[in-house]
Formats: sequence, C-alpha cells, structure tokens
Amino acid sequence: MILITGASGQLASQIATGAKRLGLTAMTASRSPDADRRMDFDRPETLDFTGIETLFLTSAGYAEDDVVMRRHGAVLDAARAQGVKHVIYTSLSHSGDHLGFALAHRWTEREIQASGLRWTILRNGLYAELIGALVAPRDGRIAVPFGHGRISAVARADLAQAALSVLAAPERHTGRCYDLTGTHAFSAAEIASRIGAPYLPTDFATERAGLEGLPLLPFQPPMLMSIASSATAGFLETQETDLEALVAAPRDPLEIACAIAMSGL
Repeated sequence: MILITGASGQLASQIATGAKRLGLTAMTASRSPDADRRMDFDRPETLDFTGIETLFLTSAGYAEDDVVMRRHGAVLDAARAQGVKHVIYTSLSHSGDHLGFALAHRWTEREIQASGLRWTILRNGLYAELIGALVAPRDGRIAVPFGHGRISAVARADLAQAALSVLAAPERHTGRCYDLTGTHAFSAAEIASRIGAPYLPTDFATERAGLEGLPLLPFQPPMLMSIASSATAGFLETQETDLEALVAAPRDPLEIACAIAMSGL
C-alpha cells in the first residue's frame, strides 16, 4: 500500500490522481476531510501509517525551518515505528541550495538516509508555474528583480510524472537521488520578450518594501527575496538534470511560465 501525504496540494493531488489511473494501490493523507486518512503533521497522534509499505512524503515546507524539521522528524519517527518500508521524499534541487528554504530539505534528506528505511529522494526544481506567477507584469511591466540569471524551472506536471515513475516500481529506485530541474533554462527577460512586456526590474530594497506591505506570513518575504537574489546571482540554472530519466517527453517550462505570466497583462 502507498500513502501520499499533502494530497490537498497541487503536486500531490496530481500524483494521487495519476496513481489511481495507473492502478496503483494508493491512499491519500492530509488535514482535508476529503483525504483517505486525516493527518496533521503538527499532531503526531494523528500520524497513522498502519498497513503502509511505501510512504510518499510531500514536503511540508510551508513554514519556518524549525517547524518543517519538527514535522518531518515526527513523520519519520512514526513511519519507522509503524512498519513503513520505503520513503520517497520531495526535496529541493541542488541548484536551490542558496534559497532561503533549502535548510529544512537538506536536514530531512539526511534524516531519511539515516533512518534505516529504504529511500528515494526527488529533488524538485522550482515550478515553472511559480516563476510565471512571480514575473507576471505589474502595471504593464515585469518588475521583479531577477536580473538576467537563467532559471532551470520545471513543470509541476512533469514532477508528478517523475513521481509516478518511481511509485510504479519503488524498489528500482532505492537509494537514488534524482535532481529534477527543467531541461531548458530561461530568464525573466526571455519571458518578457515572449509575452511582449517590458522588463524593468525594481531594486531589491524596493521589492522588499513592497513585500512588507502584502498580507504574507512571516517566512514568506525572505523566501521570495531569496528566489530573486539567487536568480540574479545565477544560482538557479543547472546544466544537468535527471528529469528525462523519469519523464519521456518533458514539457517546455518557458511556455508554461509565459502562459501564467500572461494573466498579468
């Protein structure tokens, strides 16, 4: 039996739907009442892995580092105690090491590898959909300070397909880390050219001040600023990816990012 956590999220919901389509014996878990098992990573007493052999752990990264590490640690403790055999984890690509949310991912990878369980780590790149949303024009221009650095973003649907390739035969992927970035990097300037909007990025101070005025959670402004600074510094491009080892025909991430960015025009 497979259990897919975070099933109310966009990535995990695609994986759960795909698993059923493939005829895999899979269940979902989340805080949503629609999940097969109600689980709250902040309440360890709700972590029920009875009868689960393969746990697909979708990162609970929507929080500060200490919160995410506490959540993931509780899940791993419960999984090991309740007989789970294999953990598949959605981590962050190697090119994301400079991002403000990388720490909890690397900590979780280390804990999984030391857990005694079989494991597979899917190091997902930034979603092309996210980049498209971040660069969506403001007042007719793209203003996000991404410099001219290129980003190896990847379509969310491709990450779901990669996950399904592993879930279809987990034993074949034991002990593997897959770096799942896009096959073609692109810049904010390329998006601007493609959609016909001027690229006139603000400076970091202006962007930071703008974020402070939005209704964001405390961890979100530094997270978003780290994407901008990493892009500007050129750290979000990679020349190597394992995506094509798991996905036969990856989608064009630039096309997907542009489609999302167009909504701002």
